[in-house]
Amino acid sequence: QLQLVESGGGLVQPGGSLRLSCAASGFTLDSYAIAWFRQAPGKEREGVSCIRRSGDTDYADSVKGRFTISRDNAKNTVYLQMNSLKPEDTAVYHCAARRYSGCPVLTYDYWGQGTQVTVSS
Repeated sequence: QLQLVESGGGLVQPGGSLRLSCAASGFTLDSYAIAWFRQAPGKEREGVSCIRRSGDTDYADSVKGRFTISRDNAKNTVYLQMNSLKPEDTAVYHCAARRYSGCPVLTYDYWGQGTQVTVSS
């Protein structure tokens, strides 16, 4: 089955950290640009970060300096390290993959089911 599966979400206090994983099943990620999106209740979907096949990265201004995206092609996984989390980071986080694409990822070949991140004291 061809799919992306996110994991690593949870409940964390403000200032805490989480690492999200986006694992590919049934295909290899090395030909894909991978993006992380998030959507909070009542808000529009927001692009958070993107990593190109080359390893070059982009970040939304709202997360720059706090989040780091990386890829491990040997493990067929992309990560989003989130530090200094704020309540406004609370959302469902999804990863998306687009083959032979750069960033931003405007359309995608695969979309994960999402993982919930809640930042609250």
